[in-house]
Amino acid sequence: MSFCKDCVQGVRHEGEAQGTLMSIGGVACYVATPTIDYPKDKVILFLPDVFGIQLINAKLLADDFAINGFKVIAIDYFNGDSLPAGAMSSPSFDLKAWFAKHGSEQTRPSLDKVIAALKEEGVTKFGATGYCFGGRYTFDLAFENVIQCSVISHPSLLKVPDDLQTYFIKSQAPLLINSCEFDERFPAEAQAKADEIFGDGKFAPGYKREYFPGCTHGFAVRGDITKPLIKAGKEGSFKAAVEFFREHL
Repeated sequence: MSFCKDCVQGVRHEGEAQGTLMSIGGVACYVATPTIDYPKDKVILFLPDVFGIQLINAKLLADDFAINGFKVIAIDYFNGDSLPAGAMSSPSFDLKAWFAKHGSEQTRPSLDKVIAALKEEGVTKFGATGYCFGGRYTFDLAFENVIQCSVISHPSLLKVPDDLQTYFIKSQAPLLINSCEFDERFPAEAQAKADEIFGDGKFAPGYKREYFPGCTHGFAVRGDITKPLIKAGKEGSFKAAVEFFREHL
């Protein structure tokens, strides 16, 4: 199991969600829609960490993408059984037992149902922003060329270098990686390997890696924004994602 303590630690952010909970393809989703005109054939798939779309942090991030002109579909591929927010402050939470019930057999079908339903509605271009657990699915969708642009922030469950090499060979989706200083799941060696494989123009569709010092795995979603470096990392990773989608999606 490729999780670490930072996969379940963090801070619950404050704010009021502006989006809407609805069923798409029979799957619960949080939908954030721009208030300005936007291309109806494009959506960003928000692929959450183990706290799912129920965590206010995820909803606020989805809303922020919508403010920047992107329609966002945050998918509950945990089928109503994501980690409760209280697990962030509960060191005794049994993540291993939870994960045993939330593997690809249980979670991938919901993702596929949503994508199929969106295609039926006329969506032809997909971006994906995946956090931790969602980073794995961003790679899987890119392998299959289901998505046209990939953003991953502090990914978990990746096999390095195998998955990086597979992405390079199979995917046509430009890739942005938001990385950080302290990350057991995507450490400095993995970051360097990504640069070696994709960098210096070797990956024709496009590649960029951002690095945020002083930040820990989970910073882009659950970081303690009372700490200046972590606040800078959270805001910087979001800004990088918006700019990358604007350029490539």
